[in-house]
Amino acid sequence: MKKLSVFVLIVLLVSCANNKANGTKSSNSAFQGRNINRIKPFSGDRYYWQYKGEPVLLLGGSKDDNLFQIPDLKKHLDLLASVGGNYIRNTMSSRKDKGFEVYPFRRLPNGKYDLNQWNDEYWRRFQNLLKWTGQRDIIVQIEVWDRFDYTDARKLDNWRPNPYNPANNINYTTAESRLVTSYPKYHPSADKQPFFHTIPAMDDNTVLRRYQEAFVDKMLSYSLPCGNVLYCMDNETSTPPIWGQYWMKYIEKRAAELGVDVYVTDMFDVGWELDTEEKFLLSFDNPDVYTFLDISQNTANKNTFKKQWQNILFVRNRIKKTPRPINNTKNYGADEYPPRSNYQKRVYRRWGTVSAVQRYVLNVIGGCASTRFHRNQSNGLGLTKPAQSCIKAVRKLESLVKMWEVTPRNDLLTDYEDSKVFLTADPGRKYVLYFMQGGSVKLNLLGHKHYYNLRWINVMDGKWGRKYIVFRGGTVYISTPDDGV
Repeated sequence: MKKLSVFVLIVLLVSCANNKANGTKSSNSAFQGRNINRIKPFSGDRYYWQYKGEPVLLLGGSKDDNLFQIPDLKKHLDLLASVGGNYIRNTMSSRKDKGFEVYPFRRLPNGKYDLNQWNDEYWRRFQNLLKWTGQRDIIVQIEVWDRFDYTDARKLDNWRPNPYNPANNINYTTAESRLVTSYPKYHPSADKQPFFHTIPAMDDNTVLRRYQEAFVDKMLSYSLPCGNVLYCMDNETSTPPIWGQYWMKYIEKRAAELGVDVYVTDMFDVGWELDTEEKFLLSFDNPDVYTFLDISQNTANKNTFKKQWQNILFVRNRIKKTPRPINNTKNYGADEYPPRSNYQKRVYRRWGTVSAVQRYVLNVIGGCASTRFHRNQSNGLGLTKPAQSCIKAVRKLESLVKMWEVTPRNDLLTDYEDSKVFLTADPGRKYVLYFMQGGSVKLNLLGHKHYYNLRWINVMDGKWGRKYIVFRGGTVYISTPDDGV
């Protein structure tokens, strides 16, 4: 008999009680005004999102980051929706390496760009993304700036052809813009690119900033009327937080002028030690500025499963007085991208398709509002078959238990191998155990004498496993159907 995958979800539901969750569906009076259908924190549990007045768990996987640029966008969105996905990442990027991408500015007959004129094709593609995701109830998390678009380091060759490069436009010179024509020496993490220092509190570069603001205004003219959009200022920024804060306030001001609510954050380039890293602590402690959070780097290969779990719980506890959704727009790992050096083999201990699925599900069990597989062209599963199966499995779980009905509770577990079993529960009513591989655990059900339905779900193939009836009022021993692989 073929063994089950090593990764199994087990769901225990009280079968003799009314399992309707408290607060999962609020009265109409709680959703009044013009923002009723827009994405916003769920009124019943602000660690999660609601959309069109109903709580939602955001699950995603897509094959590119600047998804609006891909030629088969509608087909890709259909596939995502068909497996239960409802969440994408969309950087506003243009890079020439793929051959099909275009820049937002008009290119003149002389080969240079005019930053005062728009490329209609770029904005048509963006408009289509918003239209088609809206039709499919897919949430778009926009990243306004991506530091890798403005560098030539690591053989990227992204800055050399970029319209903002003074060599490529008719609008300013190097002296006027303070931008040089090549940035090949430093990785973007060194923060040597003046493009990210233009705000008044930094270089106050009005020559360049006017074009940045015009770009953001143009983007918002399409996105602000759409209720399915979240705004993240940067991809892995290493620039001081005041840069992102400027753009968050800028977007919120434009939204207020239109009379709509928006939710904004920034994504920092660290994220392995969330209990000590200053930029993240700043975002956790300033809910009026960072109205949701993104901790994507927590799933990077450097972190162990235990540390990933501890970080999520730390963030949830840190923000418990002002809870906000905790998003993960990037989840790394794929067998196609093994460690390339001895350093990576030694330090990055979770690297591959299996570990990508593990991290993805752990985000859900830990209480995060979103998780998405990173693009499969760069150390991610994208929307490949394993990603599709995993999303289906989590939706099967959600058909039994909504994540806003339960809370991480590993304190109810004993006699298990550390970092291999994780629990979220509403004690006495609903329990979700996540086994990272074959094994066993003792679950404390003291004081809860009920019949329970026990269901297995295989997160690697997305299929239901066996079903049991269990009666316990004390400590129950639970073992996986097999030892895994």
